[in-house]
Amino acid sequence: MSNNGESTGSCRASADGTHAQHAQARRDAVTVEIGYALASAVFVAAVAFGVVTGPALFLDLSSGAVRALETSGGALAALLFALRVATVLFRFRHETAPQPSQPGRTNPDS
Repeated sequence: MSNNGESTGSCRASADGTHAQHAQARRDAVTVEIGYALASAVFVAAVAFGVVTGPALFLDLSSGAVRALETSGGALAALLFALRVATVLFRFRHETAPQPSQPGRTNPDS
C-alpha cells in the first residue's frame, strides 16, 4: 500500500504517478529554460554595453560624448536583453509543442 492508501499495483496509482512525474518534469524544464534565457540575455546585454561604451574608457572624449555612448549602450543592452529572452522562450515553446498523433499528418482528426 502506498502513503495515500491505494495499493501500489493499481492502475490509478501508476497513472497519477506518471502524470505527476511528467508535470514535474515539464515544470523543471520550464524553470531551467527561463534561467538559461535570463543568464544568456544578461551576458549578451553586458557584452553589447561594453562594446558601445568601451571607447569612453580609452579615448579622451567630451562629457557629452561619454553620456551619449552610455545612453546608447544602455538602450541597446536593454533591447538585446528583451529580445534574447523572448527568442529563447519562444523557441522553447515551439520545440515542446505537441506532435501530431499520426506521423505525417498535421490534423489529429485526419
